[in-house]
Amino acid sequence: MARVNDNFLKLPVSYLFTDIARKVNAFKATYPDADIIRLGIGDVTQPLCPAVIEAMHKAVDEMAVKETFRGYGPEHGYAFLQEAIIANDFAPRSIDIQPNEVFINDGAKSDTGNIGDILSLDNIVCMTDPIYPVYVDSNAMFGRAGDIVNGRWSNIVYVPCNAENSFVPPLPDKHVDIIYLCYPNNPTGTVITREELKKWVDYALSNDALIMYDAAYEAYIQEEDIPHSIYEIEGAKKCAIEFHSYSKTAGFTGVRCGYTIVPNDVTAKSAKGERIHLNELWNRRQCTKFNGTSYIQHRAAEATYSPEGKEQVRVTIGYYMENARIMRQALTDMGYNVYGGVNAPYIWLQTPDNMPSWEFFEKLLNGPQIVGTPGVGFGPCGEGYFRLTAFGERQDCERAMERMRNWL
Repeated sequence: MARVNDNFLKLPVSYLFTDIARKVNAFKATYPDADIIRLGIGDVTQPLCPAVIEAMHKAVDEMAVKETFRGYGPEHGYAFLQEAIIANDFAPRSIDIQPNEVFINDGAKSDTGNIGDILSLDNIVCMTDPIYPVYVDSNAMFGRAGDIVNGRWSNIVYVPCNAENSFVPPLPDKHVDIIYLCYPNNPTGTVITREELKKWVDYALSNDALIMYDAAYEAYIQEEDIPHSIYEIEGAKKCAIEFHSYSKTAGFTGVRCGYTIVPNDVTAKSAKGERIHLNELWNRRQCTKFNGTSYIQHRAAEATYSPEGKEQVRVTIGYYMENARIMRQALTDMGYNVYGGVNAPYIWLQTPDNMPSWEFFEKLLNGPQIVGTPGVGFGPCGEGYFRLTAFGERQDCERAMERMRNWL
């Protein structure tokens, strides 16, 4: 008899954003004429920039000609994109990255979820709380998270991020093997300083731990002293894997492309105590389970590094960050405690009067008809907070703030 992976049965019945969609659809069914403003899911609204569109058209035309047609691409990705990534994302920051350390993917979500394939199930995992749900759920699917007890997974070590500690996670008070960090942070929109990030790298080096560093929003950093990559910290190439995405940077949520850096120096122990290079294991995993990102996606991503592409992407990022500024200022003027929105496209606000996150969600939906994301959906420490995304249309962000003023 075929058996299921029982770890899936331990997961919450549905994904956070599925729950939100279900509630919104039920509201629409009752009030079909409702004008709902959606500032919940972090999907982009601005179209792909002209440089990317031009590159994609050219790549499609190449696929229609025998001499330039391409079939299976290299599992690592095409060299032209690897070289563009190294030259533009790392070399200007004096970070030495080799082509074989760059793995092109179909979006950072895939690799952040799949990276656990190459790691033992008995590793102790450390998560900041709140945190992007994919990190937690994927480890639960592997069987590494244990069981849910009072809203927390029994085998995960949580470190809280809240207003009391300025959203800077404390180092764990017990030994951990794998650490997940995301900066600029989703969902809180906050950042980590070079000094604080160095504490985590030093901890990982001293405790033989591995850091999974999600830098999907690094292009939104506005302040000069905030690190864009964990590899800006000395020693990080020995203890960290880094994930990048073009989804929010260049509007690729519907195109799907990103990349993962697995340094040649990062290792972990085998059951026999041998040091194993994770780059080799990840390459083996990708060669078996992944046929590579399409040539068209590669050329689209490469175009973001052209002079025209850089400027066009910069303008789009500026559009979203202006949305964030407008919302942050408006909410602050209304008396809310507001975080994020300075170096990231997310607004993280405290709910009024310690109101539970889902209750605040319901009130916003039924009152001013605004959809956001309940903070508790990102972890127990997210209770009492609420996330709004700046990825909406400008007029929607402005209308939403006006509705909230009137509602209050």
